[in-house]
Amino acid sequence: MNGAAIGVIIVLVLVAIFLFSAIKIAREYERGVVFRLGRLLGLKGPGLYLLIPFVDKAVTVDLRTVTLNVPPQEVITRDNVTVKVNAVAYFRVVEAEKAIIQVENYLVATSQIAQTTLRSVLGTVDLDHLLSERDQINERLQAIIDQQTAPWGIKVSVVEVKDVELPTTMQRAIARQAEAERERRAKVIAAEGELQASEKLTAAAKVIAQQPSALQLRYLQTMNEISSSDRTSTIIIPIPIDLFTPFIQAKRADNERSEHAEP
Repeated sequence: MNGAAIGVIIVLVLVAIFLFSAIKIAREYERGVVFRLGRLLGLKGPGLYLLIPFVDKAVTVDLRTVTLNVPPQEVITRDNVTVKVNAVAYFRVVEAEKAIIQVENYLVATSQIAQTTLRSVLGTVDLDHLLSERDQINERLQAIIDQQTAPWGIKVSVVEVKDVELPTTMQRAIARQAEAERERRAKVIAAEGELQASEKLTAAAKVIAQQPSALQLRYLQTMNEISSSDRTSTIIIPIPIDLFTPFIQAKRADNERSEHAEP
């Protein structure tokens, strides 16, 4: 192999290295932040773009939404209850230049901001508010984290509190409270039923007092219901005391005459 052939091979290798270093491809959801001799040149992509080897340097940034799991944080609520809370945050890069220039690692920085904000916000609410009004807390967390990450070109869209781990003693106390609340509701419902029944009975008594025949009709209806029941083996027939009034009065008159007849 002569010197000319070796020279051609060297040139081809250099051209291949040049093309490999110069040609870059960015996907639809990626952008290349290009620096030329250390200074920001601008954004490239999506698609094919060229760099000057050994002069330009590109940092690829993913613009898709990132799911960030916030690890469990031990939080003391406003009413001095220690709980462990974890959350999930959804964010994406909206300004790739700021995400590279303004912060060293935007993923780590956003995670740390989310953890500290979670502890500070939940420390200002009591336990009942944390358990019952989680939507308001989520909106507050999202607004605070988004405001803090905006200078980095990060947009936080959603923050959700996932799990709230309570101490065993607090779980038992909440269970007792829930049981007492259910018993209270049952007693209130029973009392309201008794009140409504008494009102209906009072109205029925007034009707019967105005129409004595209604009592007799009710008596006959009750007897019909008792006689038509298959489970009844003994029938108790109530007899009005008014039926015995003439006999009682006659007995009293006889007794009085007997007392007067005695010397």
